[in-house]
Amino acid sequence: MSLDACTEAVRQQDPDRFGAVLVAAADQRPALVTLYALNLEIARAPFQSAEPMLAEMRLQWWIDRLAEMGRGTAPPLHDVLTPLWQEWGRGAGELAGLAEARRRDCTREPLAGVEAVVSHVDATAGALMWTAAQRLGAPAAARGVIADHALGAGLAAWLRALPQLQAMGLGLAEPQPQIPLRLAGLARESLRRAARSSRAVPRSAAAALYPGPRVPRFLSEIERGNIDCLTATPEITPFQRRASLARLALTGRWWR
Repeated sequence: MSLDACTEAVRQQDPDRFGAVLVAAADQRPALVTLYALNLEIARAPFQSAEPMLAEMRLQWWIDRLAEMGRGTAPPLHDVLTPLWQEWGRGAGELAGLAEARRRDCTREPLAGVEAVVSHVDATAGALMWTAAQRLGAPAAARGVIADHALGAGLAAWLRALPQLQAMGLGLAEPQPQIPLRLAGLARESLRRAARSSRAVPRSAAAALYPGPRVPRFLSEIERGNIDCLTATPEITPFQRRASLARLALTGRWWR
């Protein structure tokens, strides 16, 4: 897969992050595109087999290749790993944690309550956002702010996907209505904390911190009882997506 093909994969399969990539400085876009293309591949790996052992073997292949890259060994020619190596070099080894966090997907293991969901979101969406933000110039001192923002945005994305996750066996072990309500409240408070400290994050990192369209509204509607995340969540329209990304591009504001 060339860089162009990675870009197309992200455009089709992760349109919110793709739109945010276009806000980043031109010389940083290839790094973000390859990172997000990798994220798509490792998220898909556990579902390439219904047999847990085979699924884990597929995921382990990615972990092993990333570890080798971290030791300075170039990967074999590969659709994603080759352009990733060109952009990240030995730094690709640090991305193995993103794949490690997907092991539970291999066994279709649901999450047991609020704390488990928070831990999972931190290890997946949180780690991904921090990696991208660092690449765009976010300092170590901003890590707490970005962690708060990533948790809020990641919980919102997880709640939006919850009906599909439940069907796949990856949602809540005990799908009680109060759990999405608590998660929505945690997400809103995390986003508020990050917004209060937004000055700690340079504008150059805005593209990495884009939370997606209509996140505060979505969380508010859950808390008001207008959305039952266990059954269905509202779709994002193309207009809503374009308007949200236009705001990011014009203002650089990743917070609400």
